[in-house]
Amino acid sequence: MKKVLFISSTGGHFNELMQLESMFEKYDYHIITEKTKTSKHLKKKYRDKIDFLIYGTKSHPLTYPFKLIANCFKSAYFYLKVHPDYIITTGTHTAGPICCIGKIMGSRIIYIETFANIHTKTATGKLLYPISDLFIVQWKDMTKLYKDAKYGGWIY
Repeated sequence: MKKVLFISSTGGHFNELMQLESMFEKYDYHIITEKTKTSKHLKKKYRDKIDFLIYGTKSHPLTYPFKLIANCFKSAYFYLKVHPDYIITTGTHTAGPICCIGKIMGSRIIYIETFANIHTKTATGKLLYPISDLFIVQWKDMTKLYKDAKYGGWIY
């Protein structure tokens, strides 16, 4: 059975990722998101199938770099723990390090650009587009910005 890692930051990106929950039963899956008040309850539901990174946003410029570095190390640990065949992500910054590690280690990367962006690229989309094996956009116009992207329609 293929191992699939589903990863995203918390909030809207995670909400989008969880639209794929029906796929979980088809794979040996694992979920990674950020630990927040709204996500820590997921441990009860997913038990050993979920891990958490440190929550951090760029809106806190003093602590963000340290949290990002810590999350890079945690991402390496989680990658080695799961060693997925595929990494599926809806972004954002939380997913970048593990996708880069996964690409180096031979995992296939599937990136789904967020529904929230209709006319502009996201920072994570720009970073992961060159290394993604499959890059999916939810708006047809986004195929003009990402030439090799596949239009997948809305995830909702």
